[in-house]
Amino acid sequence: MKSSVQHIIEDFSHLALDDREYVVDVVRKQLIDARRDAIAKRATTASSNFKRSAIKKGSVKDLYKDLENG
Repeated sequence: MKSSVQHIIEDFSHLALDDREYVVDVVRKQLIDARRDAIAKRATTASSNFKRSAIKKGSVKDLYKDLENG
């Protein structure tokens, strides 16, 4: 049984060149938007953690120590 991705790739290969370029452009823009949304969510979480003092502060040495003990 073929996966959805395999079906999409197969269907994509049957499109005209101009249509393929259009699809690639649309998908690329959607990926950029998805990455932007993910960054915004991480920034919101980081800001919230900072406001609640739910963060660790220290030097790079402290970071490495935490990672080694982690």
